[in-house]
Amino acid sequence: MSEPSDNADRLDQAPIDPQLFRAVLGNYASGVVVVTASDDGVPVGLTAQSFMSLSMDPPLVLFCPQRTSTSWPRIEKARHFAANILAEGQDALGLRFARSGIDKFEGVGWTPGPSGAPLLEDVLAHVDCTIEAVHEGGDHLIVVGRVLHLAAEKDLKPLVYFRSAFRVLGPGLS
Repeated sequence: MSEPSDNADRLDQAPIDPQLFRAVLGNYASGVVVVTASDDGVPVGLTAQSFMSLSMDPPLVLFCPQRTSTSWPRIEKARHFAANILAEGQDALGLRFARSGIDKFEGVGWTPGPSGAPLLEDVLAHVDCTIEAVHEGGDHLIVVGRVLHLAAEKDLKPLVYFRSAFRVLGPGLS
C-alpha cells in the first residue's frame, strides 16, 4: 500500500463545514423508512433516511440512528426492528415518527411482524429483522439487521428525501 501524499495529509487535517457537508450530501436522494420495534409489548419507532441493503448472503440491512435518539435505546433493548419503507404521500407519517414526546402510533394501523416489530399499514415495503451488530459512526450508530421476513407492495411509488425535503418520483419513473 502506498503512503498518502502530502496533499492528502493536509486535506485530512482540514475541517469540513457542517452546513456545506449537509448541503452537498443533500444532493444524494434516499428513501425514507420508519424503523419500529416492540419494547416489552409497547410499540416504538423512529424515522430514518439512512437505510440500505448490506449483504445478500446472509441477508443483512443497515440503518443509522442518531446517538441522541430517545427511541433507539428501546429498539436496541428489543433486539429486533422492522424497516417500514414509506410510499408516496406518507410524508406526514415520516414527520410523525421523526418527532419526540408524542404517541407516534396513535391512529396508525399496524400488525406485529414475525419478530414482534410493528409492520405499518399501507407502506411500500417492510423488512423485519433481528439486530446482528451495532457499530459506532460519529454522531450516529450503524445498526446491522439480519432479515427474517420481507414483503413489498408493487403498485406504490417510494417517498424520497432530497435536499432536506420529501419528494416523489416524476412522471414515467417507477
